[in-house]
Amino acid sequence: MSDARFEDGRAASLHLKARDPDDLPVISALVQDAVFPASEMKWQSKNRRFAVLLNRFRWEDAPAGQSAPERVQALLVIDEVQKVASQGVRPGDADTVLSLLALEFQPGEDGTGRLVLTLAGDGAISVNVEALEVTLKDVTRPYLAPSRKVPGHPD
Repeated sequence: MSDARFEDGRAASLHLKARDPDDLPVISALVQDAVFPASEMKWQSKNRRFAVLLNRFRWEDAPAGQSAPERVQALLVIDEVQKVASQGVRPGDADTVLSLLALEFQPGEDGTGRLVLTLAGDGAISVNVEALEVTLKDVTRPYLAPSRKVPGHPD
């Protein structure tokens, strides 16, 4: 009998929540380089919810000797939304593919604030919230990244 090893574990779907600004960098790192058509953004004003269905690069399993990089479809959900605005983005455009670089929370008064989704190419989505409540949940099985490459950024 031997001890369990990390390599023996199976890959599991992510399901994370951020309710505190200190939690957000983890989700931001995991959605870096996620891609999605602009038509996959939905703001449900009655439910005070903004959601994006993204194709997330699996940074947690990025190849370190693995055969090929993977992506997975994931839902990024922001609750307690008061207002959504965008710059350099045409919401609803299925032909425009956006690349998410980072999430950043800018706190306001009494727990309110603004969550900024920074996109490649100078685009941004600004989400004003009454309270920080962000969920990231994988909704499909991982699949081989179509490019078969790890995303890179120029220095």
